[in-house]
Amino acid sequence: MRDWETFTHEADIGVRGRGATPAEAFAAAALALTSVVTDPAGVGCMQRVSIEREAPDLDLLFLDFMNALIYEMATAKLVFGECAVRIAGGRLVASACGEPVALDRHDPAVEVKGATFTELKVVQQADGLWCAQCVVDV
Repeated sequence: MRDWETFTHEADIGVRGRGATPAEAFAAAALALTSVVTDPAGVGCMQRVSIEREAPDLDLLFLDFMNALIYEMATAKLVFGECAVRIAGGRLVASACGEPVALDRHDPAVEVKGATFTELKVVQQADGLWCAQCVVDV
């Protein structure tokens, strides 16, 4: 089970993903990140991007992962509709699939500038699901 959502935070937007594992929560949060710009359900899988990161803890790994996605969104003008993540021993390997932004079809709402330490956390909740979240600058 994996799900995502956004939440308001002053002038910025929070992204949150949940899943049975930290990797599933990260992948769900990637869709929440896309949803800040456009509906991820309307994004095709035309271009695949690989992301590899290492960090000493899950919080920093999540923040680095979000910023890597944001970098790809900004430099390659992509939005992502699919994401798969593996995490082992502080190392993340991800594959995100999406397509170039089409102004007429995606109707981008905002541009995401970066993931922040605000509300950053990766935790296992009482129900056993993992939650990964942070606020992104828009």
